[in-house]
Amino acid sequence: MARIVATGAAQLGPIARAESRESVVGRMIALLEKGAARGCDLIVYPELALTTFFPRWYMEDQAEVDAFFERTMPNDATAPLFARAKELGIGFSFGYAELVREGDRLHHYNTAIVVDKEGQIVHRYRKIHLPGHKENEPWRAFQHLEKRYFEASSEPFSAAEAFGGLIGQAICNDRRWPETYRELALRGAEMVLIGYNTPVHYPLAPEHDHLQCFHNHLCMQAGAYQNGMWIVGVAKAGKEEGCDLIGQSCIIAPTGEIVAMASTLGDELVAYECDLDRCVEIRANIFSFKLHRRPEIYTAIAAVN
Repeated sequence: MARIVATGAAQLGPIARAESRESVVGRMIALLEKGAARGCDLIVYPELALTTFFPRWYMEDQAEVDAFFERTMPNDATAPLFARAKELGIGFSFGYAELVREGDRLHHYNTAIVVDKEGQIVHRYRKIHLPGHKENEPWRAFQHLEKRYFEASSEPFSAAEAFGGLIGQAICNDRRWPETYRELALRGAEMVLIGYNTPVHYPLAPEHDHLQCFHNHLCMQAGAYQNGMWIVGVAKAGKEEGCDLIGQSCIIAPTGEIVAMASTLGDELVAYECDLDRCVEIRANIFSFKLHRRPEIYTAIAAVN
């Protein structure tokens, strides 16, 4: 019997800096209900889904920064999403800024969670590949201060048993690195959920601006095919606080084919019935890890430069 996970990629349009979490959660619930009407088992939302993409601003007041972070999950703002999803019997994932105390230290992470159909958090991932810079660079059209506001996770990629298979997560810039997909595949992941907030304009190489949507799909399609896994890539899209973000949220089969894709830059749901058993098509043949990989030869990959 096929292991089908009916999956919805729930793209969000722009979120204004002044928009409340309650308003955003209301938009998320509206997409959830569209997914329920289409028979979805799992709804995937973007990176930092609850707020605007705040690393585009330089802020010196830590309290101002911390206002964008969640101290508990679920919390008062997100509880209605958890409750409605449980009522509908749908799981979901989304990204958010996480403020957590570990011992005597406060940590700031760019985090994503997977919640099962019973409303339980079954997987938490903290972003490993943080892009951007740490200090104010006023020459930019907008800042990208993830390295200032977040710390990179020291925990490896992982996969959790959920929805009848093994589900992994990555966040935005992680999708550009081939090690992300290989690590997850080696840990058994059959589906990887990836939220992103990606500007059209890249200040360090503006000649690449016209390639942003192409590169977005290129890395995820290659990761899907070379590792025999489903990829669900979901955007925060549109013109957000004057910054244009790419859309084209998509679901990618283990063959590398895009099987569903958003066509707008606003709140939009696209869905597909993902058969996890299709991973075998790739993993038992051209990319059979056991038969064809030569990890003893790949000594430079894990070397520290």
